[in-house]
Amino acid sequence: MKWIFFDLGSTLVDESDVYTSRCEFAIRQLNIFPAEFMNKVYEEAKISPTPIRAAAKAYGVVLPEWDNSLEKLYEATRSVLSGLHGKYKLGIIANQSLGTQDRIDNWDIGQYFDVVMASAEAGCAKPDLKIFTMALNKAKCEPTEAVMVGDRLDNDIIPAKKLGMKTVWVRQGYARYQSIDDESKRPDYIVDSIDELTGLFESNSSAIAAIRCESVD
Repeated sequence: MKWIFFDLGSTLVDESDVYTSRCEFAIRQLNIFPAEFMNKVYEEAKISPTPIRAAAKAYGVVLPEWDNSLEKLYEATRSVLSGLHGKYKLGIIANQSLGTQDRIDNWDIGQYFDVVMASAEAGCAKPDLKIFTMALNKAKCEPTEAVMVGDRLDNDIIPAKKLGMKTVWVRQGYARYQSIDDESKRPDYIVDSIDELTGLFESNSSAIAAIRCESVD
């Protein structure tokens, strides 16, 4: 493996404060118990890349724009990236609004990435294979030489597998409620938090080519 590509939201970036803000906004508009709305969010999280928006729409609530200012890095993100940088080439493939490079620079992690492919600038979004091939072409990397690390089976794992990339599913954020119900969704490896990536990639780099998936209930 020569390249590791990362998703951003709920992979390297903790969006939990944004989620809380959006759920609280929706609940304030409704005369229901918070648990009722949250149960709808969890239900939508199994199938939708935007479960809060989907839940709000089901109740007729229009959410405000996504607030990037509430995003923050997971505690382990910087140490993971600094540990992998130099051993592998690192890149980003993410569905993001304009200004992704500025945001990662402001978080002081921009220097770790040789390729940043964000949907707003690319003109296409995951799970479209085009955004993956654009990133691979920019990296001058064959799919078999790359790993895709992301939180979503639908947006990250399935398209990367189609291209022949290795895959790591990070079960963070609402995407952890997704399930592997067919082989197209089965990643090569599963971790429950970003800090587990250091051990995965650093313990034995030659073993990455032979990653096997953990069993999932």
